[in-house]
Amino acid sequence: MVTFVDQVTLHLRAGNGGDGCISVKREKFKPLAGPDGADGGNGGSISLISDPNVTTLLDFHFNSHRAGGDGGDGAGDFRNGATGKDVVLPVPIGTVIRSADGKIIADLDEAGIELVVAEGGQGGLGNAALASSKRKAPGFALLGVPGWKGEIILELKSVADVALVGYPSAGKSSLIASISSAKPKIADYPFTTLHPNLGVVQAGGTRFTVADVPGLIEGASEGKGLGLKFLRHVERCAALLHVLDCATLEPGRDPISDLDLILKELAAYEVPEGELPLHERPQLIALNKIDVPEGRELAEFVKPELEARGYRVFQISAVSHEGTRELNFALAELVNAHRTAKAAIPPKPRINLLHARKDDNKFIVRKEESSGEEFFRVLGTKPERWVAQTMFGNEEAVGFLGDRFAKLGLEDELLKAGAVAGSTVVIGPGDGIIFDWEPTISSAGELIAAPRGTDPRLDLNDRRTNIQRRREYQEMMDARAKMREEMAAEGNPTPVAYEIGSTEDPDAKAEGQEDDK
Repeated sequence: MVTFVDQVTLHLRAGNGGDGCISVKREKFKPLAGPDGADGGNGGSISLISDPNVTTLLDFHFNSHRAGGDGGDGAGDFRNGATGKDVVLPVPIGTVIRSADGKIIADLDEAGIELVVAEGGQGGLGNAALASSKRKAPGFALLGVPGWKGEIILELKSVADVALVGYPSAGKSSLIASISSAKPKIADYPFTTLHPNLGVVQAGGTRFTVADVPGLIEGASEGKGLGLKFLRHVERCAALLHVLDCATLEPGRDPISDLDLILKELAAYEVPEGELPLHERPQLIALNKIDVPEGRELAEFVKPELEARGYRVFQISAVSHEGTRELNFALAELVNAHRTAKAAIPPKPRINLLHARKDDNKFIVRKEESSGEEFFRVLGTKPERWVAQTMFGNEEAVGFLGDRFAKLGLEDELLKAGAVAGSTVVIGPGDGIIFDWEPTISSAGELIAAPRGTDPRLDLNDRRTNIQRRREYQEMMDARAKMREEMAAEGNPTPVAYEIGSTEDPDAKAEGQEDDK
């Protein structure tokens, strides 16, 4: 059964924004009360917060799909939609957040740091919010914007003051159990420790944490053994304690060769930019298992050589606790020195970990080709959001979108890029929203009077208006009057118009005489 996880992929979906409402207030004795459609609620966001009470990413290993609450739709009578519920996920201190392509987004190396990793969608405006002095009662509303959807990678790097490094079965777990209250698994076979164990050590007035990490073998920096899973948890430690086995029975091994191999692997490991390499950090050496007679002899033999290299060497026994008190105080000195040096460094300016908001007014237009056909792609925050908010089944909404594009300067950029009437334009990445571009003469949608839900610029109906009919009738009557004048001038009798069936109609008189006979 999995009991510790230090890397996991999260599948996130932030809440979608609610749709705006199209509504006109209906009240007795107030026939023109105006629009009262309210706005949709914003979708819930997903954030991560570093919590000292959380020590593993195990919960995300079993439940890696998380979603924020969707915003509610707006309603009439100015009733806004409910805001979607935000989701806050606690993670261990020292969690590094990466994008799906491996780029570091943030490092939660302190308690209480919160990062919004998936932002909820914006709620759409209702027609009440879209009303203006020119557009009294809009017949459309804006749709809610979908929330962010994607994957992030969480990587845990243990935060400890001292790291115990050494060969497998060197006694690291026994040592941390001896100097702290930690209860790691201890056995007489290699790689007993499969995940870091943290212990709190009290030495006088100094309290510090010690990390027992999986054992190191040759080639660990290249991924052999537990490899990077070991070295990743050493990056944040201020000092290293080399635990050397003085009672090993494996042929070809001794404390000196073990130390050289460990230092080689530490030097080969690449730490993040700006951090001190592992092999250059303060280091102490603990010659372990001196409770074994052969181990004590070997420790006394190699101690002068290690001290000649400049190391402070301690002979200890994790079983009998011999030498561990002196070792604790020596480690406390290194920790205090590191904390003092760190306090003297000016604090770094706090960085806003929220996603940097892009300039909404910026967009790009580029010409692309697919299957031998050219088209123009538009990428930008505002154009993509506006398209997602548009009701394409509503002419007035489509006209409003065209006005927004014109005010943004999108049409000018399309002309500069070489687009002509009828060119294919794609808004957004991938398939996006595809349409045939028709440049507008002006952007005056707010000045055009039209029934709600329609836009005369998109109306393909050729039915004549009352003004056109009246004008055509007047032209017809003028033409008839002119014809009478011309016939009178030529001496021809002026044709008289009779109403069919009247007593003055000659045909009706003739029929009446025949009936009399």
